[in-house]
Amino acid sequence: MLFADLVTTSRRVAATRSRSEKVGVLADLLRRLAPGEIEAAVSWLAGRLRQGRIGVGGAAVRAALDGVSAAAEPSLTLGEVDAAFAAMAGAGGRGSTGERARAPCSPGRPATSRSCWCG
Repeated sequence: MLFADLVTTSRRVAATRSRSEKVGVLADLLRRLAPGEIEAAVSWLAGRLRQGRIGVGGAAVRAALDGVSAAAEPSLTLGEVDAAFAAMAGAGGRGSTGERARAPCSPGRPATSRSCWCG
């Protein structure tokens, strides 16, 4: 599944006050997930990362992305985003802060501004 689909679902849930609509929107997303995507998607929808703290804040990510062009169409999958978070969590040593900050939306595989988790 595309990461943008999860972002859209999250925004739809946040935009409605109807509990039954929230349940319906979430149920639809959960039915469409592949077995290997469930843990990451549910964690993100709950506001958590499977990897825990990854050592980078939103301001560092935004600074690293200054001037990076967004993709024209969503293409990042949940698996790719989860792998990027895992890489950030595993980065250590000299220069790791910058490495972690650049990982989410690299020029080689940019996210759309709508699906990029860094805003």
